[in-house]
Amino acid sequence: MSEIKVEKISLEQIKELNIPNSLRSSGQWSVWECEPSVFDWQYSDTEVAYLFEGKVKVRTPSQEVEIEKGDLVTFPKGLKCTWEIKETIRKVYKFE
Repeated sequence: MSEIKVEKISLEQIKELNIPNSLRSSGQWSVWECEPSVFDWQYSDTEVAYLFEGKVKVRTPSQEVEIEKGDLVTFPKGLKCTWEIKETIRKVYKFE
């Protein structure tokens, strides 16, 4: 199974991906917010997300990643994981 991909991206890449410049929904991106908590999750489609705020640790059977403000993250379709939100998350996301 594919792994979680975490990237730091430039302002130019943010513009190229049409990521909103503030935490708001657009035609392509939706908003999601969550306070500190722990929960299991499974992705039915590939998700691309950009974090505006927060910090989270995501664990899979083969990987553990920390995601924070400014990260662009790709979660592959079929991924089963556990989210441990350490600081309230505010992100935009889209499914591919």
